[in-house]
Amino acid sequence: MKQKRNLDIKKIDWAKRIEIVGKEKEDILKSALKVIKRWGMEMPYSFSPLVLDFGYNDFKNTGHIEFIIANEIEEGYCGKFIFMFKGQKCPEHFHKRKHETFFVLRGNVLMEINGKPVVLKEGDVLPMERGKLHTFKAITDSLIIEVSQPSIRNDNFFSDKNIGVI
Repeated sequence: MKQKRNLDIKKIDWAKRIEIVGKEKEDILKSALKVIKRWGMEMPYSFSPLVLDFGYNDFKNTGHIEFIIANEIEEGYCGKFIFMFKGQKCPEHFHKRKHETFFVLRGNVLMEINGKPVVLKEGDVLPMERGKLHTFKAITDSLIIEVSQPSIRNDNFFSDKNIGVI
């Protein structure tokens, strides 16, 4: 069943200081959705997509887009698609409360866990335990599914003190 676009889209307001907004966000989303459509896919619009540059103002190199399916805090689960253009990197960070599992749906991704590199290809699954320092970079345009405990405020601890805790 095709999802209807909900005009009452949920937002995650605590990510504002690391998020791109306005026309730039719309242009980036159009480019990403073009790639995703070429793959024969559509993204959910349960939440407003997060176009994150982590405050670097360099989305081409540092950032990604999160299409959140669910972030059910009371029920204890979250699911999202993470889209990355080739060459983009998510800054190194860890979570104290959230356990994540990543599944590479499209593309290839270089993950680093506590400084150790792991290349993930389409179909690969990688659980990420709480407290593990991790970062990831798209080797090609990539789409990752993250299944995890809820994304909550103050549980994203970045190594770069300029980003700090989100």
